[in-house]
Amino acid sequence: MKKLTTWVIDPLHSEVQFKIRHLVISTVSGSFNNFEGRAVSEGEGFANAKVYFTIDVKSIDTNQAQRDAHLQNSDFFAADLYPHITFESTSFVNTGDNRFKMIGDLTLKNVTKSVELNVEYGGLKGACRELSNMVLR
Repeated sequence: MKKLTTWVIDPLHSEVQFKIRHLVISTVSGSFNNFEGRAVSEGEGFANAKVYFTIDVKSIDTNQAQRDAHLQNSDFFAADLYPHITFESTSFVNTGDNRFKMIGDLTLKNVTKSVELNVEYGGLKGACRELSNMVLR
């Protein structure tokens, strides 16, 4: 049996950002400022890692306080009822170099759907097992 390795996402060197088309004529950019995540794998590599990620919905930031409050209410995220967005991978496969294909269950407002993401691994922060840069597309 191989040793399990846990990799922790470094929140100081990571971001959760989004861009959404608004009224077809503009794009709203924003981020979630509070999140945590980890990947657990057998051995030292990421082959078949299990990835867990949680976002605090109330940490949404579009650089406009009134819009942020609106996004948190029941018209959108209903943050008081559903304070977290969660993700749990079901597959994590290396597609070459530092690129991976990750499939998993994304839960938003108590609705879970399978999503497929392209992942680029950017490196480690020292020997701390902190993921310093993973880009999800």
